[in-house]
Amino acid sequence: MSNSAAAWRSGGILGIVILCAACMVYYHLVLFVPRVSQVRAAEGFGNGYSFGADFYPIWLTAREGLLHRRDPYSPQTTRQVQLDLFGRTVDARVFGAPPDYWTFAYPAIADVLLWPIGLLPFSLVRIGFGLLLGILTAFSVVLWLRIVYPRARPLTVASSVILTLCSYAVLEGLFAEQMGLLVAFLLAASLTALVRQKLFFSGSLLALALVKPQVMFLITLYLLLWSIAGWRARWRFAGGFFLMSSVLGASSLLIWPHWISEWLGVVSSYRRYSDPPLVNHFMGNQVGRPLGPIFVIALLVSAVALSWRMRFALTDSRDFRLAISLLLAVTTIAVLPGHAVYDHVVLLPGIILIASCWRDFAPSKPFRITLAAGALALFWQWICAPVAVALWPMVSRESASIFLLTLPIRTAASIPFGVCALLGLMLWQGHRKKLTLIEKVRIAKPEPTTS
Repeated sequence: MSNSAAAWRSGGILGIVILCAACMVYYHLVLFVPRVSQVRAAEGFGNGYSFGADFYPIWLTAREGLLHRRDPYSPQTTRQVQLDLFGRTVDARVFGAPPDYWTFAYPAIADVLLWPIGLLPFSLVRIGFGLLLGILTAFSVVLWLRIVYPRARPLTVASSVILTLCSYAVLEGLFAEQMGLLVAFLLAASLTALVRQKLFFSGSLLALALVKPQVMFLITLYLLLWSIAGWRARWRFAGGFFLMSSVLGASSLLIWPHWISEWLGVVSSYRRYSDPPLVNHFMGNQVGRPLGPIFVIALLVSAVALSWRMRFALTDSRDFRLAISLLLAVTTIAVLPGHAVYDHVVLLPGIILIASCWRDFAPSKPFRITLAAGALALFWQWICAPVAVALWPMVSRESASIFLLTLPIRTAASIPFGVCALLGLMLWQGHRKKLTLIEKVRIAKPEPTTS
């Protein structure tokens, strides 16, 4: 192919990517968000902040803690959060929600980490923080590509950044200003430093990401096991992690001596009104509720076993990248609440890994079928967004408008399952290939002769 033909082809692909991404942004901001706002207003939740709503409790508690040393988990703080977000406090008798709905649910280290923002007005903070999250998310895509697929072409990098920023998960996170996007960047930066053998810095960055411990639980367990397995060469990673964690924890305890017990109480009550993990929710609705927790436990046990098995993996090996990607995929379906679609940004390394080496596993028919289903689930949002935007002016009936409005996001909950299944198949087939190779070597080895 000539250079001019290749340039035209690349330009055409990039043009299609930009068009689909633009339609997704228009769909989300012009069609989807206003409809959600109408529903919230009808339920009595629409008289406060909308843009930046998830970040507001952090800003408020950081400000109150900085200026007045107010307890971020106190009923007074919860009341203030609800008044500012909804225009009223939550009445369980009216709304059917528990009174601690929309309280500050982060560990206090989040306030310590972000305390300077409390000096600025929220109207300014939410604009600046939204822009910062967009930049950091774009940069995290580049970092994941460098870790997982360093040979990616400029077209691949540009397309990946555009589609990620204009995906439903990231758009939801940007609009709500979810800390999950910041955590995803810190994780990508930590692993980039790890691959470059900057172990102390990597461990310190990982500790900063503990502002969302539910996202970091499995991956932190694995990386600490990895560090212990090669302690002489890797102790600096654990040293950086525990030192930064200690500094953040001690600083928080100096300001709020009882925050740990209070936060654990909030976490315990949070489970009463948040959606269960995706696998629990799916199995509970489809097969019977007792199977949901069983599948969650099985996945978590499998994740721990995988962490133990891969503890000696080298950072530049496919095994290491596969372990990281699979643990994050398991986190999205077995640990995170089902509604936390904005945290699905941690699926990026798994998606990139699958896209970069799917040909190695293509001879397997189960893998090809799963790959086709997973690709359709992933790209469905960008395929259907232009359709929804084009047909929206022609829709009049309420039922038709609801169907069209939810069309681009119908596969959002299935993407983590597809990624997890594909990575699991890659792990299984890779293990089979290794066993086959070992068997061939054993057969080819000559038997010792006796004189």
